[in-house]
Amino acid sequence: MSAGAGGLAGAANRIITRGFDGRWDELESLQLPEAAAVLVRDNHDAARAVWAAATRSSEVLVASRTRVTPDLADDLRAAGLAIVDGLDGVDVVPPTTERDATPGRVWLLTSGSTGRPKQVAHTLASLTTVAGDQPRRTWLCPYAHGAYAWWQVVTLSIAHPGQDVLFIEPDELDTWPARALEVGVTAASGTPTFWRQALYRDPDSVAALPLEQVTLGGEPVDQAILTRLTEMFPNARVSWIYASSEAGATIAVHDGRAGFPEQWLGREMDGRATLTVDDGELLIASPKRGEGIDQVLRTGDRVEVVDGRVLITGRIASDEINVGGAKASASAVRDVLQSHPAVAWASVRGRKAPIVGSIVTADVVLSGEVTDAELTAWCAARLPDYSVPRRVRFLDQIPIKETLKSDV
Repeated sequence: MSAGAGGLAGAANRIITRGFDGRWDELESLQLPEAAAVLVRDNHDAARAVWAAATRSSEVLVASRTRVTPDLADDLRAAGLAIVDGLDGVDVVPPTTERDATPGRVWLLTSGSTGRPKQVAHTLASLTTVAGDQPRRTWLCPYAHGAYAWWQVVTLSIAHPGQDVLFIEPDELDTWPARALEVGVTAASGTPTFWRQALYRDPDSVAALPLEQVTLGGEPVDQAILTRLTEMFPNARVSWIYASSEAGATIAVHDGRAGFPEQWLGREMDGRATLTVDDGELLIASPKRGEGIDQVLRTGDRVEVVDGRVLITGRIASDEINVGGAKASASAVRDVLQSHPAVAWASVRGRKAPIVGSIVTADVVLSGEVTDAELTAWCAARLPDYSVPRRVRFLDQIPIKETLKSDV
């Protein structure tokens, strides 16, 4: 990280949190240990921690208090990080392993979807994936503090002048459009679930925003949500980004279509990731990968090539449902359900059943009127019989986690 505020091109950018409206370089000073895991209450705390680390080139991990369990805190201390909790009083618990700090290292926690979150090391440079002059924008950042996608917006604002940010807390997800309109947000990034929830709750308020850039990432992106956002914001660039803590930001598509062109497979270009497929799994060799990550990373994501597009459908470990020996794809069923005009959101999983082993079931949130039988017929016309949901449960609202994902 830069050694001083003068070296950060975005120092004068405006940031707005629940407790602050000013410039990066106007944030209250904060003294951190040279290597620290900072547990934050909100985006104001998180921004202060980022700025303190950036201007001193110290080693830092930023995470919500709710993410760091006592066991994980012990792991972080064993990795040589002091635990900083309560920024007002600066309660510091020293590390249990003594080592020299690595200047400029930024630690991220993985999502923890396959177990306890792991630490992945980056730098400000590896997290700053946008280069060149950027049009002036005011960004909406709804992501969890310290997540990879959160850092993407933060580094964009720190590294480029004219990139202001409105940070949204988890308890503001139902009301953010009004705040975004008030602040003048022109660019917004969120998961497909985030966008589906917003369009389900208050589509008129979302449509009133003067958005010039709409970004989706963090989950498989289907054509239905891309089409709806493209139609709602005809003058905006609608992009979907594939990124992870391990690989970094590796794929960016701006043509409004799900997936990426098949011609990108095997393409080698300086500064860009090389994408390949092995037995239906996406492999990535990325110059933006985290420290110590294999040069060629097996992502665990299933892909399919359809009509010249490489579609990322879901996780290999959880996407396949064995129905009497036939393999149903939960993501394919989900996409078919979400393509129905009366469906706002869907989640699909297998459920144990006698004789066949599993059956396909679905949770659905409706935006219009449709019956269980009509949805079953819709799926039957587009899917093999073993993939058609045998049970459909209707929910009153779209479930969403702190990660902005809807894993249920």
